[in-house]
Amino acid sequence: MTIAPKLRRVAALALSLAVSIGTAGTAAAASSPDNVTTIRFFSNHGYIATFEIAAALGWLKEKNIRIESAGYSESGPENLMALSSGAIDVAGIATPPLINAISNGAKFVGVMPDIGTSRNINSKFFVLADSPIKTAADLKGKSIAVNTLGAHLDYTVREYLRTHGMHNGDVQLTVVPGPQLDQILRHKQADVVAVGAWQTVFAGKIKAEGGARVLFTDYDVLGDIVLGNDAMAKAFIAKHPQAVRDFITVSARTADWTADHLDEARKVFAQILKARGDNPELASYWPGYGVRRHALYTDHDARFWIDALVRDGRLKPGQFAPADILSNKFNDLTNLTQ
Repeated sequence: MTIAPKLRRVAALALSLAVSIGTAGTAAAASSPDNVTTIRFFSNHGYIATFEIAAALGWLKEKNIRIESAGYSESGPENLMALSSGAIDVAGIATPPLINAISNGAKFVGVMPDIGTSRNINSKFFVLADSPIKTAADLKGKSIAVNTLGAHLDYTVREYLRTHGMHNGDVQLTVVPGPQLDQILRHKQADVVAVGAWQTVFAGKIKAEGGARVLFTDYDVLGDIVLGNDAMAKAFIAKHPQAVRDFITVSARTADWTADHLDEARKVFAQILKARGDNPELASYWPGYGVRRHALYTDHDARFWIDALVRDGRLKPGQFAPADILSNKFNDLTNLTQ
């Protein structure tokens, strides 16, 4: 499995595009004459971000913020490139590729967790019920379908193999979009399909249809950790400091609300899916965001991956501290009692 060249190309492209942040990124999203700040993002099939629910509930409008979808994305690296070019203002990005982009000069920071792993909410690696794959050793020579290379699921596989005394080259990773994972598994076009925690609606569908079982989860490998982040360019934050603070704080409050009112949140989730032409029935499988109370980071969320990248030779020891990657400072809920 050779993915380092691809990852370097993605990071290099993100770096080459980063120079446009100060012009395209900030100018396009400038506040309008009526003092409303527009924040652009990519939608994801089967997933609704906290800020989308906040907008649907009218909570962002109260802060003079509107959100605007710039289309659909299938991966974090795609989000990184769009954030670098200024095509979007907030991007959902897993921690490892975010660190790689920052190490290559991109002026980004994770401003809030958008999804986390926990015992109940996690990424699942499915095999067919009658698959001979029972243990990590059985994966040797097998194929694993993930949504993209160089992101969370890829690095979860690396860690899983490492902790079981195996190597990256022992398996073959293939790229498959989330909506196709069920079909790929049942037609035996991959031995394992990885369904990210942000794709839990597809995991729920696979489980409901039967005939498949979970081999392992990212929670088994990583424990309680942030999976993905809402990342922003530092130039955008500097230009819209109050709007960013309001955006993050309202989104964090929304994460708390969804955890406390899951049934109501699923109804909003379904309404948004329906409005954009997705299947609203998928909302019944959505378990929530899996983030900590008030959507706060701990140092572990970045430190785990910094250490892993140092171990892989991609970072130098001491090159970054967790606060260089992920920050709570834009979240006004930080100092509240949890």
